[in-house]
Amino acid sequence: MAVLTEQGLQMLKEQLLRYEGLSLKPYQCTQGKVTIGIGRNLTDRGITLEEANFLLSNDIKDVLVQVSSNISVFNTLNEARKLILLDMAFNLGVAGLTKFKKMIAALEGQNYEDAAREMLDSRWANQVGHRAKELAEKMIEG
Repeated sequence: MAVLTEQGLQMLKEQLLRYEGLSLKPYQCTQGKVTIGIGRNLTDRGITLEEANFLLSNDIKDVLVQVSSNISVFNTLNEARKLILLDMAFNLGVAGLTKFKKMIAALEGQNYEDAAREMLDSRWANQVGHRAKELAEKMIEG
């Protein structure tokens, strides 16, 4: 396997950044390939499992901070119910989750059956089907 010195590797990174550019959001390159970062061809190469897990860990950290900051009852819930809210926020976005005002009010009153009912009485539940039913059951069980 060919090896570069640290200096050579750094020079190559700077050169690629200069020629490829940096995009933190996907775009179509001149060859019509979905690309991100510094020339990463997602169409042909995709990402590795390690990269997917790295992205997921970062996304979970971000969602955890947002949910705990935007839903006051979050830190009083047990872990099972926290996981449900995080799952919903990951799917809906935090802004979407905060629209579940009746569910949040039920959580504040520790009425988990009503919270589950509010989860299921939503457009989200119709869209995600079995996922919503499983999460609602877990909400009741805690």
